[in-house]
Amino acid sequence: MKLLEVLFMQLIDETYQLIEECDACLHRFQEMRRLDKEPDFFNEVKPHVDEVHTRIHEWQQHATNWIKSQHPKNLYVQQIDHAADAMEQFVVQSFFKGTSKKRFIQSIQSAQYTLKLLATKIEEGEDDA
Repeated sequence: MKLLEVLFMQLIDETYQLIEECDACLHRFQEMRRLDKEPDFFNEVKPHVDEVHTRIHEWQQHATNWIKSQHPKNLYVQQIDHAADAMEQFVVQSFFKGTSKKRFIQSIQSAQYTLKLLATKIEEGEDDA
C-alpha cells in the first residue's frame, strides 16, 4: 500500500471519529439538560476537551493537506476551518445545559455535513477538479 493511500485511510478514520464525537456531543448535551447537571470542569470537561481538540487540530491539518493536493470539487479549506472552529466550540458547550439548543444543534449539523462530504470525496477517490 502506498504512503498516500495510508494517509487517506488515516484521514477517513479521523473523519469518522469526529462524526462520532458530534453524535456524542449531542447526546451529552441532552443528558446534561435531562439531569439538570453542572459538570466538574477540571475532572470531566477539560480532559475530554483537550483530547478532542488535539484530534480536531490533527484532522484539520490532514484534511487541509488532502484538499490542497487533491483539489476536490465543492470542498474547500475554508469549510474545514469552519468545521474545526465549530467543533472546538460545541465540544465544550455540550457539557453545559445553558447552551442555546438551536444554535448548538445547527453547529453540529454544519460540522457533520462537512465531515461527511470530506469522507465521501476521499472514498470516491475524487482527485481531479
